[in-house]
Amino acid sequence: MIPRIVTPDIERALNRQAAVALIGPRQVGKTTLALEIARSRDALYLDLEDRDDRNRLAEPALFLDNLEDRLVILDEIHRMPELFQTLRGIIDRGRRRGKGKGRFLILGSASIDLLRQSGETLAGRIAYIDMAPLSAIEVDDPRGSRERLWLRGGFPDSFLAASDEDSLALRRDFIRTYLERDVAVFGPRVPATTLERLWTMLAHSQGTMLNASMLARALEVSAQSVTRYIDLLADLLLLRRLPPFRANVGKRLVKSPKVYVRDSGLVHALLGISSLEQLAGHPVVGESWEGHVIETLVSVLPPRATPYFYRTSAGAEIDLVIEHDDGTRWAIEIKRSLSARVGRGFHLACADLKPARAFVVHAGDDRYPMSETLEAVSVRGLAGELRARS
Repeated sequence: MIPRIVTPDIERALNRQAAVALIGPRQVGKTTLALEIARSRDALYLDLEDRDDRNRLAEPALFLDNLEDRLVILDEIHRMPELFQTLRGIIDRGRRRGKGKGRFLILGSASIDLLRQSGETLAGRIAYIDMAPLSAIEVDDPRGSRERLWLRGGFPDSFLAASDEDSLALRRDFIRTYLERDVAVFGPRVPATTLERLWTMLAHSQGTMLNASMLARALEVSAQSVTRYIDLLADLLLLRRLPPFRANVGKRLVKSPKVYVRDSGLVHALLGISSLEQLAGHPVVGESWEGHVIETLVSVLPPRATPYFYRTSAGAEIDLVIEHDDGTRWAIEIKRSLSARVGRGFHLACADLKPARAFVVHAGDDRYPMSETLEAVSVRGLAGELRARS
């Protein structure tokens, strides 16, 4: 098993809260990690997609009240959302008996159901932890592993596949499963072919600003439908809408978010890219790398740090702006090349925002100053620095 950086976060949350919700897309490794945590605790695992396990919860209060000394892992909680109402009473009764911590580890494949079902009923009783695909600081350091991570993406089965061809086949199966099964479970009735076309169009336009009207014309649906479909993909943790940074700088700022397919491996599968050689010659190569770096950095952000991008109508632009909870800002430019160089637009944007620190993330391993205010760094190096602030 590849050690996951969220493991200590889960352990700490279980030691302070009655329930912990581990949220991440399907096949990201939530179940494997939960079972690993269970090995060090007296735990019971229930897969709510399994009929027998669901039957054991026919009388959930009676069944779970008898397990107050054990950690209960509830996998695929969306199959029994009515459990949240019951868990509140179980947790409150346990607290009165001094059993108020580490009772439940809840695994969910989408943010929308967990947030809706538990937002009110378990307020003050649950901690949320996001689990992203594998990142650059979770795989071996040699360059080949990192290039493979970028090509194949961070879903463990895809990353660890025996060959690039096997990896691509796994990712295509993953896409098909979401389109034919999970969309019907989590969202409104959406034709699978329409959603696949939209997903593919978003991969082609990776890292560009959202233009729902243009997408709607291409799909022959309404702009409202496109927005609803994008909301669904975002709720399923498959798409990221990176918001623009709003600052009072006296400049005309763009208002639309940038849109990224969150996993680079899914970008490449949607576009039929099977090898690093194909990727190097594809028009999406730069935007794919940009999205890969952004996901890596966002996955390790300290609590209450918020990611944005910055762009003015005059061409000043920063790929990623991180605003920390103390109000300081980091400006990050992302370059696929081994050498770190920035354009005039980045310098203009930094003059507008006056970030506390500025970086150029490049594809090499070296770290070095480019000026008194700008530093070149690898994605692994900057991710490690962000992680250390958590």
